[in-house]
Amino acid sequence: MEGEINKLVKVWLSILASLCYCHFLASKISTGKLRLISLLPIVFLFTILPLYLSLVFPISVVALLFSWLGNFKLLLFAFDKGPLSNHPRHSLIHFIIIASFPITIKENKKHPFLKTPQIHQDSSQHHPKLPLSWPTKVLLFAILATVHGYKQKVHPKIVLLLYSCFVYLLIDILFGIAVAVVHVTSEMELEPPSDEPYLSTSLQDFWGKRWNLTVSYLLRHTVYKPIRSFFGNVFGSDWAPLPAVLASFLVSGLMHELLFYYITRVSPTWEVTWYFVLQGACVFVEFGVKRVFSGRVRLHSAISTALTVGFVVGTAMWLFFPPLLKTGLVEKTIEESKVLLDFPRFYRK
Repeated sequence: MEGEINKLVKVWLSILASLCYCHFLASKISTGKLRLISLLPIVFLFTILPLYLSLVFPISVVALLFSWLGNFKLLLFAFDKGPLSNHPRHSLIHFIIIASFPITIKENKKHPFLKTPQIHQDSSQHHPKLPLSWPTKVLLFAILATVHGYKQKVHPKIVLLLYSCFVYLLIDILFGIAVAVVHVTSEMELEPPSDEPYLSTSLQDFWGKRWNLTVSYLLRHTVYKPIRSFFGNVFGSDWAPLPAVLASFLVSGLMHELLFYYITRVSPTWEVTWYFVLQGACVFVEFGVKRVFSGRVRLHSAISTALTVGFVVGTAMWLFFPPLLKTGLVEKTIEESKVLLDFPRFYRK
């Protein structure tokens, strides 16, 4: 354990030094290819850092925050786009915070990252809110981690359903902690990590407006918008979003495969990638169906929500979780979660 802590300290010092380089040197280089070239060594470093660690949580944190999200932020920064290009230029602390944490800053007219986008405001006005507060999510997470010890007595399909809830709660809690810490320390106005995805009325609503808003934001700016712009001249503005959507889901699938490889060190079976490709294809179909019917046919929100969430969870039980169960990743994550949940009690002793 001591050796792992030493490795983790070295990794975080490397990250800190890299972000200082990006702030003081790379930011002074003109945007475009030259800045991109100056940032490529940092992108490569962030890509290999998780390979120096061995525990699930440290690997997951470094891989998600830097190998994926951090690298995407740096790629946008190379062309003077994204959150790192909108931070106060003189503030190293703000630069490090924005680069390191899984946060999405609110947008407004004065500053493009200081007010909730209208799309989220509209979404919350049309859907009821459930009292699923952060403490409630922590409690449910602790219950699921405890119930996992009795999984032999539960039907395997029910276990997979509980895993779906576990993944949602784990991601939302960790991202919620990041949002709270950044808001308290920097007073930046931030988006919530998600917008009650269990109330989604369509796949577009789930993946684009409600689930994991930070990842959605970065994929939108690094993949969706450039590809939509490229294909706009080929297919026209009406159909250009479709290949952009498919590309975004493909990239998301590949990044998930990379994250799971960091943790398991097992060659991917590509089922996780196919899960996201399937979601993208179904968003594609949903987009076409909506265009054909043009709002003439509308399902009740309760039915559309059940169909949407049921499809996302059902396909996850089919494609997303099986490869993770084969490698023991879910088991390792739950066991480490139990250690974290028991830590306060251990510390009091």
